[in-house]
Amino acid sequence: MFRYLFLTVLAFAPLTLLAQAPAPIVPASLPTAVIGAIVPSAVPVSSVAEVNKTLRQPNVVLLDVRTPEEYATGHLAGAGNLDFRAPDLGAQLQQLDRNKTYVLYCASGNRSNKTAMLMQEKGFLHVVNAGAYQDLKDKVQLEVKKKK
Repeated sequence: MFRYLFLTVLAFAPLTLLAQAPAPIVPASLPTAVIGAIVPSAVPVSSVAEVNKTLRQPNVVLLDVRTPEEYATGHLAGAGNLDFRAPDLGAQLQQLDRNKTYVLYCASGNRSNKTAMLMQEKGFLHVVNAGAYQDLKDKVQLEVKKKK
């Protein structure tokens, strides 16, 4: 009888210890996995050389994703304005041709990155994050003028 009791305690003791153990702590900063899809955390900023090369291709649209006020203070030649902060941004993106290539820029590269990610989520396959306007304004403007 003692043997039976001893074996029972040995067999079930780990289960009772597990039931009393606290849940493991998982840091909130770890990325979550998405099964069945690859979700980029960012669209990297392309080099100026790559932006110039892309702008020389057919069916390329250059978009400034800053506010209309920022756009009015200066923008790259040939750039359209698509305000990232506009409440109807999603509806505006629906109006764009998904077969074209879009080159996006903003003040720092942050809004162009977010817009590029949003566009990719909506099915746009050819989106280039050109980064910051100040980094591009003297180096890309000449290339855009040659395109016309």
